[in-house]
Amino acid sequence: MITPAEIIHEAESLPVEQRVLVVDALLRTLNPPDPEIDRKWIAVAKRRIEELRAGKVKTVPGEEVFEKIRNRFL
Repeated sequence: MITPAEIIHEAESLPVEQRVLVVDALLRTLNPPDPEIDRKWIAVAKRRIEELRAGKVKTVPGEEVFEKIRNRFL
């Protein structure tokens, strides 16, 4: 029987695109996609993009967000 270490060693030799496919397939076995959750996230994303386009919300630059996080937790 092949060991986890051997599987990992073999996977490491694959091109990056194929490693991504392997990782994605393994993650799906741990956390299978749920179409209902996907639909809810799509609805949230659509609502948020519409709020942005309508000017109802303002974006915050990523650098500012990370600075606030650093200041809060360091």
